[in-house]
Amino acid sequence: MGHVPYGYKIIDGSAHIFEVEAEKVRRLFENYLSGLSLTKAAKEAGINSYHGTVGRMLRNKRYLGDDYYPSIIDKSVFDKAEIERNKRAKKLGRIFEPKEEKKVSAITEFTIGEIKKEYPDPFTQAEYVYSLIREKEVQDGS
Repeated sequence: MGHVPYGYKIIDGSAHIFEVEAEKVRRLFENYLSGLSLTKAAKEAGINSYHGTVGRMLRNKRYLGDDYYPSIIDKSVFDKAEIERNKRAKKLGRIFEPKEEKKVSAITEFTIGEIKKEYPDPFTQAEYVYSLIREKEVQDGS
């Protein structure tokens, strides 16, 4: 099993709410929804953590409850926090629309003209031969 989310304890193989930490998680969501920044909301809730960690806590769906973890946060509160997080990210220019993928077409066939000259220097000869390489026109599907 991986990392146990803040607010839970594993006892005899099952997850239980650790009420002291769970209350801090609830206050984190409340503080964030009241307008505080991630780190300020966490600090005021009594959670000493980094910005990125707090952001992941707000996105952790385990707090909603599942087959293993009991619920700490109501779905409505979780959804409001997600809407607020997206609104703030968009306002700060941190949401990027996916760019259209450009079709890449690579030329895969080439022709070489007739080699009419020979040079005593191999580098000059190679330069000359490379200059004779031309793209071969390829029809679609061939």
